[in-house]
Amino acid sequence: MSDSDLPQRQMLPERVASQPTGSPVQQAFRQAMQAVASLREQLQQLRASQAATRQAYWQQVGPVAAATIAARRALYAPLEHALTTDYLSRAEEQQVIELLVHNARSLQERFGEDEAERLARYAPPLPPTDPADEPALAAAAPPADLPPHEQAAAQARARRQQQRQRTQDSAAQAAETANQALLQNTKAAYHQLARLHHPDRAALADAATQQAQTALMQRITAAYAAGDLAGLLALLATDSPAATPDAETETLLKRYTEALAQQQRQLTQQLETARRPVADAPWSGTEKQQRTRLREIKRSLRAETDYLQYLVHELRDPTALRHFLRELTANRQTGL
Repeated sequence: MSDSDLPQRQMLPERVASQPTGSPVQQAFRQAMQAVASLREQLQQLRASQAATRQAYWQQVGPVAAATIAARRALYAPLEHALTTDYLSRAEEQQVIELLVHNARSLQERFGEDEAERLARYAPPLPPTDPADEPALAAAAPPADLPPHEQAAAQARARRQQQRQRTQDSAAQAAETANQALLQNTKAAYHQLARLHHPDRAALADAATQQAQTALMQRITAAYAAGDLAGLLALLATDSPAATPDAETETLLKRYTEALAQQQRQLTQQLETARRPVADAPWSGTEKQQRTRLREIKRSLRAETDYLQYLVHELRDPTALRHFLRELTANRQTGL
């Protein structure tokens, strides 16, 4: 057999082990970015899947659920109109905002509707808590006429309560410290990007470049307003040189990596919470339980729709609205 009869050897490129690019600090930063992006994508997919499950269920309920959703959406108009008038007190305006937030959350959490825009508009950010501002828990002295063993038990309960309070205060303080550090890093990333991409830097460029620079700055500002450190750092990473960074840049990257690790922990907690089964969800249980629950839900939704339609009509009148708000206050309610 001649050499020409042998099968020709296929010439394939030899595999070369890919070497990580950048310094160890840059590599750790990129890994943290990828981890945050992966967790965020998982959370978005999970929430989208859960919302689709809720929507599919309520579609099975049919026109009854659709009527309730429409009635809740109609409730926005008189409440939002009331905020544009000047007849409400500041406390009443706050009640109306709480009603709007409660209504939006009900539509989103119960029916799977997308109410992110209204929640972002009306849901107030939670103020940072400072445990030092909270009054210390004073242990109540047990009555002197109790038997000695009951006094000892009461004192032990008070000590355990104080210890729990101190633990909660310590955890709140640690969370606040971490949140403040995260906020400082977010501000630092925003200012760094703003210096690089402010539209004034492209004032002498052509119209297309100016438009692109303005659009990029709008993305940067939106990410900062949302407290999205990972989004800001993703934009910042595109401007980072591939060469070995200097000491100042490495220090900044270390700060950002630590902040991203905090975001990873937060996102992991959110994922764990979102994965927990919803207690008494209408789509859970056996087929017989679901049919029974479905009949109950339809009756409940019809009553809810009737009440909401009545409210939509009544709350257009300022007097009726103020009376309704007073009833909520008397019953210690913040929503419907």
